[in-house]
Amino acid sequence: MKSLAELAEIRDKMKHIVDAREAGDDTVRVIVGMATCGIAAGARPVINAFTEQISERGLEGVVVSQTGCIGICQYEPVVEILVPGEEKITYVHMSADKVARVIDEHIVGGNPIAEYTFSHNVVK
Repeated sequence: MKSLAELAEIRDKMKHIVDAREAGDDTVRVIVGMATCGIAAGARPVINAFTEQISERGLEGVVVSQTGCIGICQYEPVVEILVPGEEKITYVHMSADKVARVIDEHIVGGNPIAEYTFSHNVVK
């Protein structure tokens, strides 16, 4: 059994993660496909990397959530970024290693990374 101090520390850490999932109308949403196909392709480390890095950076107004099948299983892991007032961007073949760049360039900088997108990888 954990000590009361250890349990409080775990609660505080998890509170930041839960807070990062609450959203308002002006919230940037990061949605990770977590159906069986996504999980098998490596979506769990992707969602963990987004959640941890957004929390560590203290980015306000950004929430990370999961969804079921997005419908393009052969391109998993798939991540959708929804910025209010902008077109949805769908990233494919995501990995935890790509997360920092997506946060820096797209979420913070406002410039989607074309070579990671569905349209770049599929629509030609």
